[in-house]
Amino acid sequence: MTEESGSHEATLTQVTAANLTFDVTVTGPAHGTPIVLLHGFPETSASWSEVAARLADSGLRVYAPNQRGYSPGARPEGVDSYRTELLAADVVGLLDALDIPKAHLVGHDWGAVVAWVVTGTNPDRILSLTTVSIPHPTAFGWAVREDPDQQQRSSYFGLFRQEGKAEHVLLRDDAGPLRAMYGGIVPERRVEDYVRVLTEPGALTAALNWYRAMSRELDQLPSVTVPTTYVWGTADLAMGRAGAERCGEFVDAPYEFEIFDGASHWIPEERPDALADVVLSRVGLR
Repeated sequence: MTEESGSHEATLTQVTAANLTFDVTVTGPAHGTPIVLLHGFPETSASWSEVAARLADSGLRVYAPNQRGYSPGARPEGVDSYRTELLAADVVGLLDALDIPKAHLVGHDWGAVVAWVVTGTNPDRILSLTTVSIPHPTAFGWAVREDPDQQQRSSYFGLFRQEGKAEHVLLRDDAGPLRAMYGGIVPERRVEDYVRVLTEPGALTAALNWYRAMSRELDQLPSVTVPTTYVWGTADLAMGRAGAERCGEFVDAPYEFEIFDGASHWIPEERPDALADVVLSRVGLR
């Protein structure tokens, strides 16, 4: 399956890693430097469509997987199947399956968390890191513990960790509460893409299992040692300023903190051109 993406076609392919089969959208020249884009919740790889087109037009080979729980062939049962270390291992497994020794890495929201873990534990596989919305897990964990503002912003975690109840709440009224999460900012056609995937049998439970399997050990992730850019929007309802500003303390490499004034949590969809510019700057193409 292909679709137009800038001057390049975006091709949907399937890649098997760790006995799971992931749907991966691939864009850009075959011999371009590889870059992997990791989506957040409640999104899919489609959240990167506009960003991926810009990156591909700049010569990068772009890989955007639907991650564990989002791809129908990578939807195991049970909370323990969604531990963060397994989500990170999936990314390394995809690199191995695609015969990619090293790649640039970009992540948004939960995809950012996974990207931090991949980079912190496998720095030899990552050329550069760009994360969007969520800072280094140690900075985020500190904010959740110590900053009242962040505690309020993250209070929804309590609902998402309640098996059954969260699914019921988000899917009632034709998934009205799920659609409301995008705040009228994400384009409606994209929202429908996400809702279609997340209302597949078992998909929403799998996605919420990322929250249910989350461990405090994330706070102990070492500092990353590759060139890193962190992007945060001042109107992000999920991530406050305190944790965002501490992110750089956990990067032992060239670091940039990019603040998008007035941008929401949904930066890949809301500010794709500005985000693509930041990524291209980090990978050395701008």
